[in-house]
Amino acid sequence: MALCNLIYEGDARLIQINREETMNALSTALLRELSEALDAVRGDSRARCVILTGAGVRAFSAGADLKERRSMNEDEVRQAVARIRAVVEAVADLPMPTIAAVRGAALGGGLELALACDLRVMAADATVGLTETRLAIIPGAGGTQRLSRLVGAARAKDLIFTGRRISGREAGELGLAQYVAAADDVLAKALALAQMIADGGPIAVRQAKLAIDQGVEVALKEGLLIEQTAYESVIGTSDRMEGLTAFAEKRKPEYKGR
Repeated sequence: MALCNLIYEGDARLIQINREETMNALSTALLRELSEALDAVRGDSRARCVILTGAGVRAFSAGADLKERRSMNEDEVRQAVARIRAVVEAVADLPMPTIAAVRGAALGGGLELALACDLRVMAADATVGLTETRLAIIPGAGGTQRLSRLVGAARAKDLIFTGRRISGREAGELGLAQYVAAADDVLAKALALAQMIADGGPIAVRQAKLAIDQGVEVALKEGLLIEQTAYESVIGTSDRMEGLTAFAEKRKPEYKGR
């Protein structure tokens, strides 16, 4: 049985973590398959958006496989954390927009995976948290950095120092989730959002993501230059002319990604 499924949903690609019996815990074997799926969508020019989700309704991912971790020595633990970190970074580095569709638990490395996505759709009754300090460790796959940038340093400190878990509803109130829905509606909401993204010009959407991701970490003046360069890359595209033509003809544009 595959531990990670890559599913084609029109212009979207759905990557499903498939270890439902372990609450989709991130084992070494699962991380290997997840890395392969990410490589596949990275090279897929027709993929307009990627949705990351977990099998079943109990968990997006409960984080690292702690049963596997218990048998590791210190060097093996370092390697295991590096594997999770590499997969999380691979999610963050995808050129197309990414959406985490979160039902059930997203804890530790599982929440770090969701934080690496551009947008998060969460079930109101989801349970999320960076709980590592309860195990005498800290988030090691970007959690201290991404959560702070998303909700502010003070809120991130509160959540990480205490290791407390919050609901999807509270995550929405904090800005950790951009959309909150009933558990049964989360995937449909994520797919609808992916379609809205896919309706835009694919080169433009990717360049917008690049400009935001690179610009948010630098001074405004430098960020404006990044935006200018990104804009320059869309001027010569046939998609731009198609957008203007479709607007004049009052029809939906047919973008080709070129």
